[in-house]
Amino acid sequence: MPVRSEILPYGRQWLDEDDIQAVVDVLRSDWLTTGPKVREFEEAVAEFSGTAHAVAVNSGTAALHAAAFALGIGPGDEVIVPPMTFAASSNCILYLGGTPVFVDVEPDTLNIDPQKIEAAITDKTKAIIAVDFAGQPCNHDAIRAIADRHGLAVIQDAAHSFGTAYKGQPVGRQNELTTFSFHPVKPITTGEGGMIVTDNTEYAEAMRKLRSHGISADHRQRAEKGTWHYEMTDLGFNYRISDIQCALGLSQLRKLPEWIKRRQEIARHYDEAFGELPIEPLVTRPENSHAYHIYVVRFPERSRVFTALRKEGIGVNVHYIPVHLHPYYQQHLGTGPGLCPVAEAAYEKIISLPVFPRMTDADIEDVITAVRKIVSTTQP
Repeated sequence: MPVRSEILPYGRQWLDEDDIQAVVDVLRSDWLTTGPKVREFEEAVAEFSGTAHAVAVNSGTAALHAAAFALGIGPGDEVIVPPMTFAASSNCILYLGGTPVFVDVEPDTLNIDPQKIEAAITDKTKAIIAVDFAGQPCNHDAIRAIADRHGLAVIQDAAHSFGTAYKGQPVGRQNELTTFSFHPVKPITTGEGGMIVTDNTEYAEAMRKLRSHGISADHRQRAEKGTWHYEMTDLGFNYRISDIQCALGLSQLRKLPEWIKRRQEIARHYDEAFGELPIEPLVTRPENSHAYHIYVVRFPERSRVFTALRKEGIGVNVHYIPVHLHPYYQQHLGTGPGLCPVAEAAYEKIISLPVFPRMTDADIEDVITAVRKIVSTTQP
């Protein structure tokens, strides 16, 4: 008999009556988009992250695109990026005509390996994208030192790590630009949505224009000034986020610290339960707090284990296929196997186990029971 009769997903949102009421209040207001809740959400995230500015957009992908745009990435520019991430982390470079240069990851954390960054820097390199894989911040001190030596900017892709800290400082304080995602499986959700935080006023202004067609003032700003006049000064996009989404984000943000604690508690249960099994969780560095957006382990016989756990009702997933192995990248950028051997070897074994704040203790025990059951059948 399977451990569970219904599938336990690897991640899911948690919406309560406060969230629903926050959305309903906006639906009954005069502003559904480009209204006061957008600015209120931005200010709340900036304060939470300890930054001067926050710019809300309609997805984590848009956040990455806007951040790269603010840096002036363009044709001929190279940007260093890890392969162990969602494709958006490097796609944002392609959108602007730049070239992603893949640098391999650390074997124990699967974060980008600072020791391999410097060898990839050329006179065309303009920036580094540092992805906080699974919810653990990268070695940002080492990355920052390399960037400063070579005059490079750093975009911190913190889609997984929002709400945590690096050496006691909130994620968002480490680099010029930090991006967040508010997809339903992320630390908080706005349905779809994203945010960029920065201390640089020029970057913030550039990103605000990009998200609204490159126009110098949005509807609410014109309404406040009593004017109809606006100018398009850049070729932008419609990356605006609605007040409906931002009201939900504000309500969710208040709960984030407790939700992170619950994710960490679930991870501790897993760590303790799997300590004597022939599987390998990722290492957490002592200077970091970890958001545990995903809980990643290496399994022998990954394909068989993945299928078996799904049959047991455990909704495991795989994060990620290394970006340089996707057909588009192989066909258009000439990447392929052998480029990042550490990431490629990890991909052959990794599975993401369920971890989300609404999991019950019984859910946790189901995952542990299923893992023990499946792993025991792989032993000689």
